[in-house]
Amino acid sequence: MKKLPLIARIVIWLLIGIGLGVICRTTAFELPIAMTATFRTLFGAFLSFVIPLIILGLIIPGIASLGRQSGKGLLLTTGLAYVSTICAGLTAFVIGKVFLPMFTSGLGLLPSEGSSVSPIFTIDIPVLMSVMSALVLAFILGIGLAAKKDSVLLKVCQDFSDIMMGVISKVIVPIVPLYIGSVFSELSYSGEIFVTIKSFLMVYVVLFLLQVGYLLILYSVAGGIKRKNPFALLKKMLPAYLTAIGTQSSAATIPVTLECTKSNEVDEEICEFVIPLSATIHIAGDTMTLVLTSMAIFFMNGQVPTLAQYIPFILMLGVIMIAAPGVPGGGVMAALGLLESMLGFGALETPLMIALHAAQDSFGTATNVTGDGAIAIFVEKLMKRSKEKSTQTVGVEPIIHD
Repeated sequence: MKKLPLIARIVIWLLIGIGLGVICRTTAFELPIAMTATFRTLFGAFLSFVIPLIILGLIIPGIASLGRQSGKGLLLTTGLAYVSTICAGLTAFVIGKVFLPMFTSGLGLLPSEGSSVSPIFTIDIPVLMSVMSALVLAFILGIGLAAKKDSVLLKVCQDFSDIMMGVISKVIVPIVPLYIGSVFSELSYSGEIFVTIKSFLMVYVVLFLLQVGYLLILYSVAGGIKRKNPFALLKKMLPAYLTAIGTQSSAATIPVTLECTKSNEVDEEICEFVIPLSATIHIAGDTMTLVLTSMAIFFMNGQVPTLAQYIPFILMLGVIMIAAPGVPGGGVMAALGLLESMLGFGALETPLMIALHAAQDSFGTATNVTGDGAIAIFVEKLMKRSKEKSTQTVGVEPIIHD
């Protein structure tokens, strides 16, 4: 099973979990569900312990490496990528408020305390620091190390980052499908699972249409800037979109994204700078996924997500997702801390978010890399305008009267 893609493993264990829950509910045999609840609780405690460490390990080198780069191109690319990400998140919130209540409100997604099965035993694993403490410390160290050359501490942080990447790819990601299966066994045992799955499918339809609509908006603006048909620009980015669906990694898709962007007649030097950088910092597709699916969970539990909750969440998401590693499922792993600390997600909501994100991760990544091509067009236009102004300023000679 290790050779299967992550989403395939998640689907297999999800189906196993649902089947186990249905059988145990039919036969009134609770022990297997108590065992899965025990596993879920133990792995959930491990995740809570690891999340602040993941934040430290991934964000510190990310911020430090960005800070070491300089120049107007970096500033423009970073600013445009962040604005695009924030706009994507806010758009997802508005669409979610309008459409999600039709499919999800008051379904009772999670079993109540009375109907849930208690684990056989639990182990308390105290976290070393809170998520917000880890974020603040990561920002302080990242910004500080960006100003220091040949820092020993930065080398230590990079080694620690490698360790945490190994924890994600070798420990968390392989166990996550089983973790999700245990959650769905409890959900099916509680009796609401099939209504829940139907609602999730409708959420995916809304999300896919939202991502396509967002790309159309980006390329409509880009087409206006380059005086080209936006659909022609998008058509040339299609290989990058399809490649990202297969790789589930913006970093792995960089060569294809680069060639597609160049085919849209974007300056080669601009492409070679903007595309690799945007692959790290432009995560509009993932942001839309996380915002919309987390709102769906709120609605399913009879709660109403508010703009006051989501504005800080989206603003922080645009920063923390810089740390998302180039592995399938990395985006949601980097965001777990925010989901817990800012949206109050717990031991049941967290694995559901992992499952929801994983099922849509390919299309989120495809949206990210396709959007990178539009960011390159925006940067090219702004850089050319800046050069023209500089040339005009230098070329004007004062007239001196005798």
